[in-house]
Amino acid sequence: MKAEALMNERHVLFERLFVEIVIWRVPVPLPSSGHTFKYRLAFVVDGACVRRYDNEVGKGDHRHIDDKEESYAFTTYDALLTDFWSDVEAWRSR
Repeated sequence: MKAEALMNERHVLFERLFVEIVIWRVPVPLPSSGHTFKYRLAFVVDGACVRRYDNEVGKGDHRHIDDKEESYAFTTYDALLTDFWSDVEAWRSR
């Protein structure tokens, strides 16, 4: 099985804000993740990424909140999207 693109979207939320979501289903889990998804979800404001969820070899599932990086407990595809959009909305409502 080859990697399968599940989502590749850009959502312009306002003139200076956008979200980019890229999610793949991969044939085998990445060495540092226990699931078969490879993902990158980013919220960008004025050219700076203020929220990002991703998983990469060596780091596993994690998220970036402004300048901080912390572990992210991936559970499901749907929960990933919900958690990310919740963080975006929390940033926008502050």
